[in-house]
Amino acid sequence: MIDFFDMIAALNTIIPKERIRDRYIDLVSFAADAGFYYLLPKAVVLPVSEEEIIQLFQFSSEKNIPIVFRAGGTSLSGQCITDGILVDLSQYWKKCTIENQSQLVRVQPGITGAMVNAYLKKYQRKIGPDPASINAAMMGGILSNNASGMCCGVAQNSYHTTQYIRFVLPDGKRFSTELKDDYTRFEQDCSEIAQTLLDIKAQIHSNTALFDKIRKKYQTKTTVGYSLNAFVDFEHPLDILAHLLIGAEGTLAFIAEAVMQTVPDYPHKATALFYFPDIYEACKAILPLKDAGAMTVELMDRASLRSVEAMEGIPPIIKTLPDTAAALLVEFQESSNQVLEERVSNCLQVASAFQLVQTPEFTTDTAIQQFYWKIRKGMFPAVGAVRAKGTTVVLEDVAFPVESLGAAIHDLHHLFKTYEYHNAIIFGHAKDGNIHFVVTQSFNTPEEIDRYDRFIQDVVSLVVNKHNGTLKAEHGTGRNMAPFVETEWGEEAYEIMKRLKQVIDPRNLLNPGVIINESKDAHIQHLKKLPVVEEEVDRCIECGFCEHVCPSRDLTATPRRRIVIRRVLENLRQEGKTREYETLLQQYQYDGTDTCAVDGMCATACPVDINTGDLVKRLRRENHSAAANKWALRVAKHFGKVESVVRIGLKLGSGVNAVFGKKAMVSLTKGMKKMVPAMPLWSEQLQAPPSKLRTGTVVKHLERRGSIVYFPACISRVMGKYSGKDKNLMETFLSICKKVGIDVVIPENIHGSCCGQIFSSKGFGAAYQYTANKTVSQLWEVSKEGVLPIVMDVSSCTYTLKHLRSVLNAEDQEKFDKLTILDSVEFLNNSVLPITGPKPLNRSVVLHPVCSLKKMKTDGMFLNIAQHYATQVTVPLTAGCCGMAGDRGFLIPELTEAATMAESMEVKQRKYDGYYSSTKTCEIAMSEAVQQNYESILFLVDEAI
Repeated sequence: MIDFFDMIAALNTIIPKERIRDRYIDLVSFAADAGFYYLLPKAVVLPVSEEEIIQLFQFSSEKNIPIVFRAGGTSLSGQCITDGILVDLSQYWKKCTIENQSQLVRVQPGITGAMVNAYLKKYQRKIGPDPASINAAMMGGILSNNASGMCCGVAQNSYHTTQYIRFVLPDGKRFSTELKDDYTRFEQDCSEIAQTLLDIKAQIHSNTALFDKIRKKYQTKTTVGYSLNAFVDFEHPLDILAHLLIGAEGTLAFIAEAVMQTVPDYPHKATALFYFPDIYEACKAILPLKDAGAMTVELMDRASLRSVEAMEGIPPIIKTLPDTAAALLVEFQESSNQVLEERVSNCLQVASAFQLVQTPEFTTDTAIQQFYWKIRKGMFPAVGAVRAKGTTVVLEDVAFPVESLGAAIHDLHHLFKTYEYHNAIIFGHAKDGNIHFVVTQSFNTPEEIDRYDRFIQDVVSLVVNKHNGTLKAEHGTGRNMAPFVETEWGEEAYEIMKRLKQVIDPRNLLNPGVIINESKDAHIQHLKKLPVVEEEVDRCIECGFCEHVCPSRDLTATPRRRIVIRRVLENLRQEGKTREYETLLQQYQYDGTDTCAVDGMCATACPVDINTGDLVKRLRRENHSAAANKWALRVAKHFGKVESVVRIGLKLGSGVNAVFGKKAMVSLTKGMKKMVPAMPLWSEQLQAPPSKLRTGTVVKHLERRGSIVYFPACISRVMGKYSGKDKNLMETFLSICKKVGIDVVIPENIHGSCCGQIFSSKGFGAAYQYTANKTVSQLWEVSKEGVLPIVMDVSSCTYTLKHLRSVLNAEDQEKFDKLTILDSVEFLNNSVLPITGPKPLNRSVVLHPVCSLKKMKTDGMFLNIAQHYATQVTVPLTAGCCGMAGDRGFLIPELTEAATMAESMEVKQRKYDGYYSSTKTCEIAMSEAVQQNYESILFLVDEAI
């Protein structure tokens, strides 16, 4: 076996050091995907070109080390884990090009399906596959698993909508079905593979029973084994091979690029929940609804509905349904309202023959529709969130003929009872006979592993032998069903699949163990250990839905990977592996704690609202010494002095720049940081502090339209001055109020006040609690005991202020509940915009919606304001957290650089007349990334009115 250091040295001749992840923490964090298997890779590499991929294949062959490709890591059956070399495609392979009047889209494997759809949205087109994980799943996995989903059925899955494909074989040869010359070249350069494919095609066509079996199986969803329908659908060996790669789970070649046919994204939708007294009645309604033109018919049994019935906003009827009940989520999608109304009307007539708990009501309200889909998509993680600690979640994916679906589900329920899976649920794509079942399972004892083994054996028998179904409809074979491919397909078809693997990857180095696995126990090998750790960790099922919104995803870790590491730390502690534990704990400080922006965006993407930022705050809090907590509390009690010191520092720094040049402080602080790592860096966006506000005053106007309390954030008070602007942020806010006639009350003791975010994010609990109670008492008094609304001018501070109730004492909680706290964006949208009327400036502007707006669900207001006051408004498709998190950009500039990379590259493609956001520190981060001055949206409004 090759020595680790020799291996890394050899890899370094292919991939630069900065794109090789070989630290223990990297290997640990990439050892898991969304499934329930775990393999520790030898190294993680990030190639950027086909040339590097070819060299990696050669390295794999020479060193006899397996190689596995990973994109989003949302696969549920262990398809993207390895004990060899893991090739991470998530950072660099993100190109997306719209072609042929939007009828085609060219994609690389590292872009998410949702992002591709975002590019296509303005053309009212989308890709065919629509898996529930589409926000996080990347095109590499969507293609390699032959993804389908809610709406696409079979006709619009990855296999049927792939027009061209470019790929690299394990021997380094590359081909594209888009190039005519490649067809001849493939026959010449890969003659053995080409002839084998033609021989298999002839074999299948000469065997009527096998031919008919393939044709029939692929009329419904199936992803078990290789896509044998390619031998039926195509003639040339290159086309056959290209379509075998769709659904091959990365076991035959590397997919470098695909050109996909797009499908209509119908703008008019109507959605309803149908409630039935039992599962049989629900299943009887599937075909009539399908015939009525329903685009989606999603089945949910009573147990699955029970898993989400505590969700805020859930229809009340769900809690009252009988134990035998079931529901169908039905949606029609059409190109016009008229056709949609006709479809719905016809559906309701058809539904009059159903046995229903209540008459269904269709909605066209987008918000309600999105909530219904959140219910449906959240069922798998919801079960995971409430499972017993120390257990894992197993999600399996089977399909039956629709006419036997009710009986099959009844049999599955019987198996759940037999094997005591009391919290098992069933849901899925009923229109296609495709259902998912979820069980929670411990793998901590031989007895539990044996129980799972016996259960799966019975499931296989039930699906294949009793109901003539398929063991994998859309999730791919993976490791969990690899031992049963022959059971479903039969000996001859399985031998064909083995022959394919042998001729293309003779040394079995490309994702070994997936699809073709001779071990009959493969489904119970390499199982994850899920110890009990922290509350936030224990609820996580490692689905990876959070990763695409994490600002540190391309720098150190993601929420999922931070949680994976926490679990490994606990396993190491229990196993007494002190050296590994200490190494991992030390590395976690930077990767897990220091570079977490604690922005909470992960919770917005998590189906069960896990905020990994809360975990990091907890860890920071636990790591603080008593002396550090005492110091922080002292700072909180004397925050006015701290504010004054910061103002002096900014004034001195600006003076240094005035004398020695505008980059003097940047150079000075960079030099100091090399000696003192905790030294914050200066930013070219920093200015001398603004003039102090006259406090304790009421600014009145002739045309009076009400009064507010203006609570300028400490950031605004010390950093609210903008380059090239005559007014500072506070003066601009007051100017707007003056123009629209709103009286403003400025608190008398505003200097030294704070929302507490600085202490909360750093885990200084006592300091945060003190600040929160002090601020609420102050606002209670100045707002006349809650009569006047309170407006803040920094969105992140507003969010903190709105969510500090939990740390208040009982008396201040009562006060807090009576306060009305508004962000400046809410204030502008609700109080200023209606007064001024549409007066747009002839400007093109670009927006950066900060995390807090998204968490407060006011990003729509932010866009509305900009569209009201500017003629052209752009929100970047790649807009996300900038990673600034108050001070991270000053302390860890590499975090903001990584976090803003995609958005800044998109924004820099053209020049705008204005760049706007709503939080000063985020504006600093974006200004440095884009090299344009981002400023508060308040400036746009003030100039427009």
